[in-house]
Amino acid sequence: MNAKKLLVLFSLLLFIALIGNQISNTSSEYASAQTPPVENSTNTDSMSLPDLFTKVEKSVVQVTEQDKSNELGSRLGSGFVYDKAGHVITNYHVVVPGSNNNDELQVSFLDGNVYSAELVGFDQFADLAVIKVKNITSDKLMPLSLANSTNLRIGETVVAIGNPFGLSGSMTVGIVSGLGRLLPSNENGENLSTTSSFSIPNIIQTDAAINPGNSGGPLIDTQGKVIGINTAIFSNTGVYSGVGFAIPSNTISKVVQSLIQTGSYRHPYIGIIGLSLTPDLAKQIGLTQTKGFLVTSITKGSPAEKADLHVGTTTKTLNGRDLDVGGDIILKIDNRDVTKIDDILAYLESQKQVGDKVHLTILRDNTIRELDLVLGERPSPDKIDSSINDFPNRLPPPQNGNGNSPEELYDECVRVAGKSFCDFLFRK
Repeated sequence: MNAKKLLVLFSLLLFIALIGNQISNTSSEYASAQTPPVENSTNTDSMSLPDLFTKVEKSVVQVTEQDKSNELGSRLGSGFVYDKAGHVITNYHVVVPGSNNNDELQVSFLDGNVYSAELVGFDQFADLAVIKVKNITSDKLMPLSLANSTNLRIGETVVAIGNPFGLSGSMTVGIVSGLGRLLPSNENGENLSTTSSFSIPNIIQTDAAINPGNSGGPLIDTQGKVIGINTAIFSNTGVYSGVGFAIPSNTISKVVQSLIQTGSYRHPYIGIIGLSLTPDLAKQIGLTQTKGFLVTSITKGSPAEKADLHVGTTTKTLNGRDLDVGGDIILKIDNRDVTKIDDILAYLESQKQVGDKVHLTILRDNTIRELDLVLGERPSPDKIDSSINDFPNRLPPPQNGNGNSPEELYDECVRVAGKSFCDFLFRK
């Protein structure tokens, strides 16, 4: 009996131990299920930086535009492989065609192989270009995919890869430090400057180091997807100072397909120049409205003229500049509030196409009015140059030093956006 009792007692204790262990495991699993794992809030599949570079290194190239007639040489930038057909995306200002036929494009991969390339299409207004690598097999092409840049948030980790100063395969890391920038923009706080509608909206700002030679290279997220193309820097010296700018991937995806298919891209166009209203400016010119976009000039034959937008007829001298004030103030476009030209440009570029109709809410003679406008196609650069006289408020070079001469504007552009970007913008 004693042996039987001991056996029963031992079996009971073993059973209790097994039950206790099962309960303990179940409790641990429950606790674990109640505590979600810590993950990146936006990129759940983030890669380590070395793995990230390994993933994309074969996709980033150096782009060289050689001008054989110029002893001082060549433009040098970066680019990335877009598809298996050999298309490479870069900046327009890296490959801008010269005034002769001596230009030659070369694409260098990180493994040292160099190929000739041809220009497929370009868009000066978005500073984008597509070139195609010649005599390369598809197995050597590793395209990068484009992310959705509308999902970006300030503070996300980003990586710039390119060829700064010709140093191939360089990688720098930073964050998205700003969104919705406009290039070229007036960063010195001077609000009283006429603004044309040929800037690039929705620009990404980053503190990842970008230097000359990085232009055209990809700005990628921690999954290895392209969120933008590095384009310009804010600098007093022409080199990195902590603020870089990239054209967003959504703009790239919209423009590049058209460049491949037709060689160009048609931008929607209104045909106005004006001022973003501020309380101080409104007070100076006698307005009670302190938000909106004041129309000061309208291009002849433009959609704005056809829609009967009005410019001012009263000339005022403000900060040494003569401006016609009293024109229409655009308050809304398709029921979206307008506080500055950025709002109009960003909406047109992301949501509209040539031929689309937009609805404008304007303030004219202190009365709210509504009108419809059919978007036209933005004129080519040569037509823009030839139509300078169409803008009565376009400021001529100052005679008394109270304004900005073309050279002063160029210097300011270099300070804001970097030399290579401004060279193409000012036709240097």
